[in-house]
Amino acid sequence: MTEARNVNVNKYVIGVDFGTLSGRALVVRVSDGVEVGTAVHPYWHGVIDASLPVTGAALPPDWALQDPGDWVDVLRTAVPAAVANAGIDPADVVGIATDFTACTVLPTTSDGTPLCRVSGFEGKPHAYPKLWKHHAAQGQADRINALAHERGEPWINRYGGKISSEWEFAKGLQVLEEAPEVYAATERWIEAADWIIWQLCGTETRNRCTAGYKGIFQDGVWPSKEYLAALNPGFADFVVDKLEHPLASLGDRAGSLTAQAAEWTGLPEGIAVAVGNVDAHVTAPAAQAIAPGQMVAIMGTSTCHVMNGTTLAEVPGMCGVVDGGIVAGYYGYEAGQSGVGDIFGWYVDTQLPPAYHAAAAKKGLDPHEYLSKLAAEQPVGAHGLLALDWHNGNRSILVDHELSGVLIGATLATKPEDIYRALVEATAFGTKVIIDAFEDSGVPVDEFVVAGGLLKNTFVMQVYADVTNRPLSVIGSEQGPALGSAIHAAVAAGAYPDVPAAAAAMGRVRRAVYQPDPNRAKAYEALYAEYRTLHDYFGGGTNDVLHRLRRIRNEARA
Repeated sequence: MTEARNVNVNKYVIGVDFGTLSGRALVVRVSDGVEVGTAVHPYWHGVIDASLPVTGAALPPDWALQDPGDWVDVLRTAVPAAVANAGIDPADVVGIATDFTACTVLPTTSDGTPLCRVSGFEGKPHAYPKLWKHHAAQGQADRINALAHERGEPWINRYGGKISSEWEFAKGLQVLEEAPEVYAATERWIEAADWIIWQLCGTETRNRCTAGYKGIFQDGVWPSKEYLAALNPGFADFVVDKLEHPLASLGDRAGSLTAQAAEWTGLPEGIAVAVGNVDAHVTAPAAQAIAPGQMVAIMGTSTCHVMNGTTLAEVPGMCGVVDGGIVAGYYGYEAGQSGVGDIFGWYVDTQLPPAYHAAAAKKGLDPHEYLSKLAAEQPVGAHGLLALDWHNGNRSILVDHELSGVLIGATLATKPEDIYRALVEATAFGTKVIIDAFEDSGVPVDEFVVAGGLLKNTFVMQVYADVTNRPLSVIGSEQGPALGSAIHAAVAAGAYPDVPAAAAAMGRVRRAVYQPDPNRAKAYEALYAEYRTLHDYFGGGTNDVLHRLRRIRNEARA
């Protein structure tokens, strides 16, 4: 085990994971990564996707906003609560680091004030942070991609040939074209991952991870002014006016905790604040999965797949490849699925009959546990169903958030557990599409490691092992992102020389916990072939019915 250096081994660091619905703080011992205390704070406003809190005005389809005050409340509540839960002296905390969902991005003034907090902008939806699942900028993303290919922009293939509607440029262009007064007042366009660090240490910082994966920063440059002007003349200075800033490496010290942030958190003023990071990427060190070929799937409401490689390759539909995007010295690759746990939750919350809820409660089970138990008893293919996991669009490999879910094969004999199993299998097939794309592009996947909230569902994990026909390793922590942030806090505090050294001492993983069953894996080969046929038919342009249905829906709601 690598020894901590320069910091007493009885000291602690804090990792704060800002998720989609809540923020979690985790207190971790520097010397060995033992987790000694934790606390969660749910966001008061949650996901703002129906109406604006201030005015009650209805939001259009595919919008997803957040309130930045919810994030600060996590610092005020979850951090001191975690320290109290740990039973440690706050004076023994030497560093803090955070991670965020990406791409959650917001407009601010030059001093970091969110525009939605500026008088006159409280009732303007575009003045609020746009959550990662805000997909209303798909039209702008389509134009960004078409023009990039038309001009032969060198960066487009670093993103699998498509920039996502979830990312910084598409969302920024949407603000310009739909709310020019908001765009004009925006002095900084910044990832929430960087904005929260600004609040902690009082200094604007930008991290290489979000800049590379979500901000189209490649080979030391952003998209050119000429390209941006060709998109929209008013967008020409987007980078230089609102985005450009020196970039810091992951694990660097962004600054010191300010007096105000110390008051919020109850931590000592002046302790190290690490550079911001993304929830998925920061999890890889926590799972001790930073060697080339180790793919980490962080499975929750959505799934993000990250891995390091030694060579630069172009993988269709990947979310990006960034030099040093996960750890220094490797090319960090990212792909993902924009709906996984969200799909299971949607089904249980809106489609599951009351009788099933009652039966689950009678057995003392959560509805997901109850359905998983029933579904696990079925042989592969017995339900006669096949689904496409696009209920929240497709992130990889099609990069099209105007796609929607599909279920075929239902009959009057179809039961709820049949559909639940088909949805779980669909998400596993989606992951296999991603793995196949990497390997077909010369980026081998040697180990598949799972982290995230869905780890607790053993049925889901076994389906993934059987569908991918691979052993599944699992992170040895229930708080992967928060532990990963704590690892980066330890590096920023000087306890370890770099992230790999800190990960070796503080991270944890259990290897090959789930083994594929040969018979089930063989049976899934036939279903996966049918999934690929549907995948290409509805997502590859053969039949554009899903896009047409979305247009009809949007027109009906207008």
